[in-house]
Amino acid sequence: MPSRKKTPATPSGKEISIGNVTLGGKDPLFILGPCVIEGEKPLLRSAHTIKAICDDLGVQFIFKASYDKANRTSGTSYRGVGVLDGCRMLAEAGDAIGVPVTTDIHTPEEAEIAADFIDLLQIPAFLCRQTDLIEAAASAAVSAGRAVNVKKGQFLAPWDLAPIAGKLKAAGCKRFCFTERGTTFGYNNLVADMRSLYWIREQGFPVIFDATHSVQRPGGGGGHTTGDGHLAPVLARAAMAAGVDGIFLETHENPSKAPSDGPNQIPHAHLSGLLKSLLAIRHALA
Repeated sequence: MPSRKKTPATPSGKEISIGNVTLGGKDPLFILGPCVIEGEKPLLRSAHTIKAICDDLGVQFIFKASYDKANRTSGTSYRGVGVLDGCRMLAEAGDAIGVPVTTDIHTPEEAEIAADFIDLLQIPAFLCRQTDLIEAAASAAVSAGRAVNVKKGQFLAPWDLAPIAGKLKAAGCKRFCFTERGTTFGYNNLVADMRSLYWIREQGFPVIFDATHSVQRPGGGGGHTTGDGHLAPVLARAAMAAGVDGIFLETHENPSKAPSDGPNQIPHAHLSGLLKSLLAIRHALA
């Protein structure tokens, strides 16, 4: 367990550039977008809507969406559009609104493909200890001038991230961060421990808090994942107060119609108000 030395509330003290935005600076970075790519038109609609909201508030963000929801409760769940088409669509959406993009990768081969398009390569929580994937992502990121975001597994303690950081550094990757997304708590439930944010940042790692995945109830719907999306803003505000470099929020124009993780996503109509509250908390800590 890390020492109990004092850690400032904000920011982590280590800045990394991701495209034309910065993580770890005085201003928070947001990762925003739908859970999964549903097609080019809905993806672009979402991108432009979120961009307008963020421009109005003067905040920096990375646009996100998954090309493949590889970890689904049911084999009949919607997966996505595939790695090559998905990365191309996401890159085009990012170019259209002038922001970096991020998406999950699942295999070393996908890391190589995604690095041609994606600014921030994301390692899913369930795959965070897969050495071949971590090393491939790190190498691809270094070669293409990208960065890596590793989601902390639901089964890991905050200090278990140090060996993962060691793998990234050994492969030459210096631009990386970690995302907290809740810890398994009994059956079909997660708990977000705000102490984790402190302990991750105490190790010198930039940290992002994933508010929408932290309120999931994995498999809680029998054949699908459910969640408590109304609690995501509560956890996001708590995380901002605890001290983070960024907040991850999945957001959708109509979550009730979303093919994946609808119960946990923030409606576009509620996004501006939530971001305003998070900025107010950050400014109060400055």
